[in-house]
Amino acid sequence: MAASHSFAGEAYVEKQAMPSPHATQAAAADEKFVYAVSSTAIAKLDRATGEELALSKGKASHLNSAVILDGKVYAAHSNFPLKPEQGEIRVLDPETMELGLFHRFDDPPGSLTWALRKGKEWWCHFAHYGKDNTKSLLLRFDESWHETGRWDYPADLVKDWGSASLSGAVWQGDVLLATGHDHKRVYRLKLPAEGKTMQWIDTVDSPFPGQGIAADPKTGGLVGIDRTRKAVIFTVLERR
Repeated sequence: MAASHSFAGEAYVEKQAMPSPHATQAAAADEKFVYAVSSTAIAKLDRATGEELALSKGKASHLNSAVILDGKVYAAHSNFPLKPEQGEIRVLDPETMELGLFHRFDDPPGSLTWALRKGKEWWCHFAHYGKDNTKSLLLRFDESWHETGRWDYPADLVKDWGSASLSGAVWQGDVLLATGHDHKRVYRLKLPAEGKTMQWIDTVDSPFPGQGIAADPKTGGLVGIDRTRKAVIFTVLERR
């Protein structure tokens, strides 16, 4: 069943834009700092002034989404568009700005675009593109990185992606907020009661043209990017 592109009369509304030449893949933020992610580097910005304070050290070729956990920044990394796929989670120490390896996936089932920790489990999206984007998968791993589940996505949702896949996501309770590659939408998904296909609840409009998003602990909203504007975008959910 197709989901409506409405979300109880609400929308994510832009409240602030912070320019950064590195805001081309994703963004994450805490109370004091903002992290703008490009394919090859992560920039640390002062949240109050927007000043770039430091740039990550360490080679990267295709960073994707980012999330802050226990004071460090974890970013999905792939070798897209090369084959066979290689997927890793990189970790940034904001004190030293060293970008290192946290976990490498053996024979990943696609291109890793985001990785989220929920409790002791990791949830990772492996993307496919073009006519193969129906093969995109959500995988769950335990703390020892043993796979404990995998889900695909409903056909009508995949159709809404066009030729792309999901680029970013945030867990909000038991609801997964996910973004595509270039549409100004946030999809609300949840695990199915039965079966192995994610349930598409509905969709909310947003100012992000897809790409990586993260929860904003300061406002309770979302932070993402607009790669055309090369800016980090801060949003809150409001009634329209």
